Amino acid sequence: MTEALGFHVIITNKIDEFREANMPKLNYSGNDFKDAVNIEPHSILFDYGIKDYAIEVSNNQKFLKLFFRNSNAHIPFDLFGAAFWLLSRYEEYLPHKTDKFNRFHYKSCLAYQYNFLEIPLVNVWINELKKIISEKFPELSMKQRKYNFVSTIDIDNVFKYKNKGLVRTLAGYVSDMMKNNAEGVRKRTSIIFNRTKDPFDCYDFLIKENYEKNISTIYFLLLGDYGINDKNHSASDLRFQALIKHLGDYSSIGIHPSFGSNNNLQQLKVEISRLANITHRQIVKSRQHFSMLKFPQTYQSLLQAGIGEDYSMGYTNMNGFRASYCFPFKWYSLDDEQETTLVIHSFAVTENTLKFFSEKDKKDFMELALPLINEVKKAGGEMISIFHNDTFDDLMKEKYSGFLSAAK
Repeated sequence: MTEALGFHVIITNKIDEFREANMPKLNYSGNDFKDAVNIEPHSILFDYGIKDYAIEVSNNQKFLKLFFRNSNAHIPFDLFGAAFWLLSRYEEYLPHKTDKFNRFHYKSCLAYQYNFLEIPLVNVWINELKKIISEKFPELSMKQRKYNFVSTIDIDNVFKYKNKGLVRTLAGYVSDMMKNNAEGVRKRTSIIFNRTKDPFDCYDFLIKENYEKNISTIYFLLLGDYGINDKNHSASDLRFQALIKHLGDYSSIGIHPSFGSNNNLQQLKVEISRLANITHRQIVKSRQHFSMLKFPQTYQSLLQAGIGEDYSMGYTNMNGFRASYCFPFKWYSLDDEQETTLVIHSFAVTENTLKFFSEKDKKDFMELALPLINEVKKAGGEMISIFHNDTFDDLMKEKYSGFLSAAK
């Protein structure tokens, strides 16, 4: 609350102490105080266990969308309870539709159903609350949070052809020959013998582009065991290790927990240890491969594995704000009824989703990205994008450069 509102908060549940306090006051109770800003609560923050509350979303001129309505004329809903419902991802603990990877489907979320997925709605509510507090207590000084942008790069497959090892390289040749793909054979051979650059090798470009534009960057690296959904190079490959160290000289490094590590805490710990041994640094940042985020299991496992910051909060097939919020926040465990130390960073866009809808709706790449960037700038929030090294052809390099310029 302190970070979101921009001022220090003292909390009391003693009514006499509250009544006698000679300072700006925010009352969250069924009582009404003339010398305070009043928010009438819903039961959600006082109940135990997970309940399937009836959610009725209404349009509102000041707050855009709201639910958990009350009779308060100034703040006509339980802003704190509704924000908690969205930030805790309460709906993901309830029965819901999943996609082919058993992930929460964006079409199941309230934000998509009521058309506020592309708006950090909780930030809109906070800004309106700050206006109401300022009008009531003009002497109160509020610190404004400063916008920042973080470019994140997922490295699921470090090279397309290079350094694959004998078995995988031969398998590639056999596949090309069975398809009578002579051009594929020539291209593969040219890259393997370093006559042509591997199409996934965009690392010099990324380092130069982010350095020149002074962009904060995080690379998330997949170091899982080989599998149908985990096809990166072996973590024991010295050339791969050298690249990881090289990237770490310029940017932050995080783990990209493999698809195979889902529901496998020991495998997760192994992958984190591999990256820590390569970088000689403690690994505290993560983003799930395929954004395999399941509540509460994923975050419980990350905490047990020593991760302090996670960047998986978002949808891989729809841009927007999964938690309706664009500030970092600590994960609250509904099972344990307590706030944890795990800090959640929400991503708003991926290049694959921008590219898909750009082609589908015949719209410009940046035309789709700018509204999301501007929403975060307006809130003074944290804008996080995801790009993948395997998408950087010449056109994507141009789009990435333009995206950085717009988002920084």
